[in-house]
Amino acid sequence: MASSTPPHCSITGTKPYQNHPYPQNHLKNPRQSHPPRPNAHSHKVSLTKPAAAASAPAAASSSHQVPAFTSLSRFCPSKSDLGADFSGRRSTRFVSKVHLGRPKSNVGTRHTSAAEEALHHAIQCGKDDLELETVLLSFESRLCGSDDYTFLLREFGNRGEYWKAIQCFEFAVMRERRKNEQGKLASAMISILGRLGKVDLARRVFDTAVSEGYGNTVYAYSALISAYGRSGYSNDSVQVFDSMKSCGLRPNLVTYNAVIDACGKGGMEFNRVLEIFDEMLKNGVQPDRITYNSLLAVCSRGGLWEAAKGLFNEMVDRGIDQDIFTYNTLLDAVCKGGQMDLASQIMSQMPAKNILPNVVTYSTMVDGYAKAGRYDDALSLFNEMKFLGINLDRVSYNTLLSVYAKLGRFEEALDICKEMEDSGIKKDVVTYNALLGGLGKQGKFDELKRVFKVMKAEKVFPNLLTYSTLIDVYSKAGLYREAMEIFCEFKQAGLKPDVVLYSALIDALCKNGLVESAVALLSEMTREGIRPNVITYNSIIDAFGRTLTDESLAHASDVANRFSSLSVSIEDPAQSKTAVVREDNCVAKIFGQLASEKDGQAKKDPGSCGRQDILCILGIFQKMHELEIKPNVVTFSAILNACSRCDSFQDASMLLEELMLFDNQVYGVAHGLLMGYRENVWFQALSLFDEVKQIDSSTASAFYNALTDMLWHFGQKRGAQLVVLEGRRRHVWENMWSNACLDLHLMSSGAALALVHAWLLDIRSIVFEGHELPKLLSILTGWGKHSKVVGDGTLKRSVEALLAGIGAPFQLEKCNLGRFTSSGSVVAAWLRKSGTLEVLVLNDDRNHPKITDLQVVPL
Repeated sequence: MASSTPPHCSITGTKPYQNHPYPQNHLKNPRQSHPPRPNAHSHKVSLTKPAAAASAPAAASSSHQVPAFTSLSRFCPSKSDLGADFSGRRSTRFVSKVHLGRPKSNVGTRHTSAAEEALHHAIQCGKDDLELETVLLSFESRLCGSDDYTFLLREFGNRGEYWKAIQCFEFAVMRERRKNEQGKLASAMISILGRLGKVDLARRVFDTAVSEGYGNTVYAYSALISAYGRSGYSNDSVQVFDSMKSCGLRPNLVTYNAVIDACGKGGMEFNRVLEIFDEMLKNGVQPDRITYNSLLAVCSRGGLWEAAKGLFNEMVDRGIDQDIFTYNTLLDAVCKGGQMDLASQIMSQMPAKNILPNVVTYSTMVDGYAKAGRYDDALSLFNEMKFLGINLDRVSYNTLLSVYAKLGRFEEALDICKEMEDSGIKKDVVTYNALLGGLGKQGKFDELKRVFKVMKAEKVFPNLLTYSTLIDVYSKAGLYREAMEIFCEFKQAGLKPDVVLYSALIDALCKNGLVESAVALLSEMTREGIRPNVITYNSIIDAFGRTLTDESLAHASDVANRFSSLSVSIEDPAQSKTAVVREDNCVAKIFGQLASEKDGQAKKDPGSCGRQDILCILGIFQKMHELEIKPNVVTFSAILNACSRCDSFQDASMLLEELMLFDNQVYGVAHGLLMGYRENVWFQALSLFDEVKQIDSSTASAFYNALTDMLWHFGQKRGAQLVVLEGRRRHVWENMWSNACLDLHLMSSGAALALVHAWLLDIRSIVFEGHELPKLLSILTGWGKHSKVVGDGTLKRSVEALLAGIGAPFQLEKCNLGRFTSSGSVVAAWLRKSGTLEVLVLNDDRNHPKITDLQVVPL
C-alpha cells in the first residue's frame, strides 16, 4: 500500500482560476492549449536551387556556386499586418516588460552611410519587386558586405515588411561568396522571420542554408530555436536543440538562452527547463541576466514563487545585475503564489537598485492584491500610481475595473470605463467580462443584461469566458431559464464548451443536490476529451453530504461505480456530430431539471453523509490521483464539511484515515485532531496553518471554519478552540472580530460557537489588564448560514442557546433579530466572576471508541 501512496500534494497549489488573465501574447487564448503548428509545407514557396542546379550531386557543391532563390513576394499580404514593435506581440504588457529599462542593442551599428541611403530609397518601393531590385542593384557596389545587408534586413523587419527582407536576403546571398558571411545573413533572416511569427519561412531559410553548406552554425540553429520559441512551439525548439548537438555543434550562451526561453513560452514543465539549465552549467556556459529572466518567466507562468525567489537570490549571488523585467517577472510569480507581503517587500527594494516600478509592476501588484481579496491595498496602489504620474494601460484599467466590480462599486467602475475611453483605449472583452462578473455576483441582473446588450452593440464579441461567466452567475442565482438562453446563444456562436463552462454547470447541479446529474455531466465532459480540473471535483466532493435528495440517495451506489470507470478520451471525428447533439441534449435536460426543481419542490435541507457518500468521495480522490490533479485547500475544506455531516464519529475518522493514503500531512493533521491526539500532531498542524496563510483570506477563513466545525461537531471542543485561537493569531478573521463586535454571518454553527468562546476569552483578557470595554458589545448572526425561515436561523438559535447556557448577559435586540447586544460594563462584571473562566475554557466531550474498519469498495 505504501508503494502506491502518491507524493505529498500541497493544498495551496496554484488554482486554475488564479492564473494571470492577461497573457503576454494576446493572440493566444489562455484557456485553450496552443493550437497545432501549421504544416511546414503549407507555404508553397521554394528557397532551393532551380531544377538544373538541384539535379547536380550534393557533393559537387563548392564555394563558387551560389544558390538561386524563387522570389517570395507573391505570397506577401497586400498590407502589413504588423506594427512597428517588430515582434508581433502587440500587448502593452509584453512590450513594456521586454523593452522598458533594458539597454539598447548595438546590433547593426557597423553599417555604412550607403546602407542608410539604400534603405531610404527601398522604403519608397512599396510592394514593387522590380523597383526594390533596381535599388539594390544601384547600391550594390557601395554596400559593404554582410554588415550593410544585415542592417537592411533588420530595418525591413522592424517595419514588418518581411517580403522586402526576403528579397534583400536572396539578393545578398547570391552575391556573397564567403560561407561564413552567408551564414551571418541566414542567421539574421531566420531571426527576423521568427520575430515576425513567420516560423515556417524561417525553417525553409534554415533548411536551404544547411543544404547549401552555410547554415550548419551555432548561430543559425540558435536563431531557429528562438523562432520556434517565440511562436510557442517549445517541442520543435527542443528538437532543433537536440539535432544541433547530434551534429557536433556545441551550444553557446545564446543557444541555451533561446531554448530556455522557448520552453517557458511553450509551457514546458519547470523541472525539464531546470535539466537544460543544469546541462548548461555542466558544459561550462555561464548564465547571464537573460538566462535568469527566462527562468523566472517559467516560474511566473506556474506561480512557482519559491523557485523564483531562489533563482533571484542565485542571480544576486553570482553578481548578475537585475533589470525591470527581472523584478516584474519575480513579482508576477510571487503574486500568483499569494505572497503579497513578500511582493510588497520586493517592490520596495527596487528604487535602491535604481530600478523604478513601471505600469507593469503596479498592475501586477494590484492584480495580486485583488486576487487575495485585499482590495483596499489594491486601490491604494492605484492612487500611488496616479500620484507618480504613471499612465495606465489597458491591463491596468481592466484590473482596476475588476476590483471595483468585485466590490460592487459600479459607479466608480463606470467612471473607469469612461476614463479608459477618454485615454483612447477602447473597452475590450476583458473589460466587459469583469463588469458582467461583478454585476452577476452582486445580483444586479437587469444591469447585467443591459451591459451585455451594449457589449454586442459595440461589436465586442463575447468569448468563452463571457458565456461561462453568465451561465455561472445565472445558475448560482437560480435563474436557470436565463442560463439556458445564454447557453443557446453560446452554441449559435459556434463555440465549444471548455472545462470552465462544464465546471459551472456541474457546480450548479451540485448546489441543488442533483449529484447524479452532475456525475452524468462529468462523464459527458470526459467523453468530449475535456479534462476536469480541481474545481470540477471540488464541487462534487462538496455535494456529497451537503445534500441528500431522493435522487442522490437512490443512486449513490451507482455514482461510486461511475467514478471508477471515468476516463478522459477524445471522440472519433466521425462521431463528433452525434457527440454535439448528445451534449446539447444533456445540457438542455439539466437546465430543464433545474428549472423544475426551482418551480416545483423546495430544496431539501442538508442531510447527513452516509457510507455510500464516503465511498464516492474516496472514488473521486482516486480518480484525481490517476489524472494527477492536485487537491487544494478548497478540496480539504469540502472534505472537512463532509466529515461534519457524517452519520457517526467512526465514519468521519475512517474517511480521513483512508485519505491519509493520499496525503498524510494534510489529512493526518485533521485525523489526529479529530482523535484528540493534539500533542502528537500540533507541530504538523502549525506547518499546515503556515501553508494556509499563503492563500487568499476568504479561502483561509473557509478552511478554519470547516476544520473548527468538524471538531466541534464530534465533541473535540478544546481542539476547536485552539484552532480558532490560532486563526485569530494569524489574522484570519480581521474583518469579523473586534473588541466591540463579533460578526458570525458567514460561519457554520460549530465554528461560530467556538468563536464566541474565543472572543469572550479575548475581551476577558482586556478586562483583567485594567482596560475598559467598549460601551456596546454586539454578536451578529444574521439569519445564519443554513437559515430557511426569516428570523429563525439555525446559527441564531445555536448562539442564543450557548449564551444562555454559560450565563452570558447578552440579549436579542427587538429591532434586529440577528443581533445580540450588551453593555460593556455589564459584560465586564460578568467576566470578573470567579466561575466565568471555567465555562469559557472548553474541554473535549468525547471519549474515543475503537474504530471499526470500513469496507471500501475497490476503485
